Amino acid sequence: MLWNFKKKQYPDYWKTYLHHFEKKEKKKLNTSRFVSLDTETTGFDFYIDRMLSIGAVSIIENRITVADAFEIYLEQSHFNPETVHIHGILQHGFKKKISEEEAIQQFLIYIEDAVLIAHHAAFDIKMINQALNRMGLPNLKNKVIDTMDLYANTRIKSNFIDNRIRYSLDDIAEAYAINLEDRHTASGDALIAAFIFLKTTTILKKSKTFKLEDYFLKSNRF
Repeated sequence: MLWNFKKKQYPDYWKTYLHHFEKKEKKKLNTSRFVSLDTETTGFDFYIDRMLSIGAVSIIENRITVADAFEIYLEQSHFNPETVHIHGILQHGFKKKISEEEAIQQFLIYIEDAVLIAHHAAFDIKMINQALNRMGLPNLKNKVIDTMDLYANTRIKSNFIDNRIRYSLDDIAEAYAINLEDRHTASGDALIAAFIFLKTTTILKKSKTFKLEDYFLKSNRF
């Protein structure tokens, strides 16, 4: 018996996104493009909660390119008033909001094949992947680095022993004297994570054993 498998057809914007990964070039700290990102959400449930905003900024040649920043707000099909005091995003505020699908399309165009940077990155990436899956699309293909892992390794390199397992964004920002004025906004937290990325990699790359790929998160984290 012959089976006729119909190949799934994906939208053009997804095909364009995938095209960026055909180069298969090795990611390098000094030449590759990195995108530091953050999402503000209605909560922490990957299946019930939704993204409210996505903020991002790109890093090229160890410099943050503020002119190449990204910030969008999403229409709120799910609203959780208990989290408004954290992110300050109202369901019917004055900020221009777009649909989840349009937001994902714009985000894919922005990131291309960049290495993604975030603090507690697995959460943000999984929230984005859940949105992709709701649209019938696979998960993101980008390499991902968690700034918490980078910072933790700088503590190990300096022989500093700390009983805490996880470092918050506030902990690290305070340690590096990074301004927290825009904390709990997607764009503000993305910028803080970008500063942390630059500061920690500057320390870590002094070691002869430093390899960027050692910090890529495994796909099963998402």
